Amino acid sequence: MAVKIRLRRMGQKKAPFYRIVVADSRSPRDGKCIEEIGTYDPTTEPSTFKVNEELAKKWLANGAQPTEVVSSIFKKAGIEK
Repeated sequence: MAVKIRLRRMGQKKAPFYRIVVADSRSPRDGKCIEEIGTYDPTTEPSTFKVNEELAKKWLANGAQPTEVVSSIFKKAGIEK
């Protein structure tokens, strides 16, 4: 099973809010996830995010692949592979 760390879209139309989740790569974007590890809000200036570093490092060590946006959020948060 290929596991990805990606964003799940929440919020209203034209007011997106995202949760950073660990999910099977075959599941839909807003479908079932394994675990939630943080949030990301691009509507604020500057964009805000909260990431549980312990869970993120655990999933990266177990082989989960972050998407491009999530990996840039991790870099800003100081989380490396």
